[in-house]
Amino acid sequence: MPQVVLTIGGSDSGGGAGIQADIKTFSVLGVHGTCAVTAITAQNTLGVQRVYGLSPDVVSAQMRSITDDFIIAAAKTGMLHSPEVVIAVADHLKDSKIPLVVDPVIEAEAGGRLLCPEALEALVVHLMPLARVITPNIFEAQAITGVKVRDRDSALDAAKKILDMGARAAIVKGGHLDCIDLLVNGDDSSEGILLPGERVAGENHGVGCTYSAALTSYLALGLPLQDAACSAKCFAAKALQGSMRVGRGVGPVGQAAWIAAVSWDGKL
Repeated sequence: MPQVVLTIGGSDSGGGAGIQADIKTFSVLGVHGTCAVTAITAQNTLGVQRVYGLSPDVVSAQMRSITDDFIIAAAKTGMLHSPEVVIAVADHLKDSKIPLVVDPVIEAEAGGRLLCPEALEALVVHLMPLARVITPNIFEAQAITGVKVRDRDSALDAAKKILDMGARAAIVKGGHLDCIDLLVNGDDSSEGILLPGERVAGENHGVGCTYSAALTSYLALGLPLQDAACSAKCFAAKALQGSMRVGRGVGPVGQAAWIAAVSWDGKL
């Protein structure tokens, strides 16, 4: 039986990010994806035109339905939109002991605010203490901690502040900087572990969601955090290489490119 994972986030009508990117990633990596939708976006490759947030009761009902039936090996959050939804998600997960990846989605790659400003504090107070790992890019790390990430030292400073806020680990993604991620795991090294990478040309809509969904999948499959992070980074790079120009704006990454990159025996 495959491992079952849960994604809690927004729907992207353009099919590039959010729940849609997560489910594609789960499928490619061989885990069974379930979901709780927090918001419906009118969105395409040009940006987010409208956001229709769902009520906390609707989100809670979806999560309850999933966890009443399935044994969840790992879960992730993406777009949570409102403080009320953040609190509802935290309330449902706080006693579950489900390993949780928090992707603190604030804005869409193609443009458009996805997290209400007042929801950021709720995320820090209520959800981050439940996180096995939080995966901000440099701009999200600054929004959470107030630290402007310019280099490894400032990334380390931001990551440590995130751990002080309650998360067990943080991965500050360097895609907008030097493509080197920094993992700080409260269980291991306080100085952080560099996860190198190279800039990959391609369309990048949904790459953050794809990375965090792959990280969730690998954790569900039993990989230690550092190995899961390295594997997720490789998966996201392949998805970038397989990206598609299917609209007039920022095109989506292609998760299925991973299948073409893997040989018959499962090795690159």
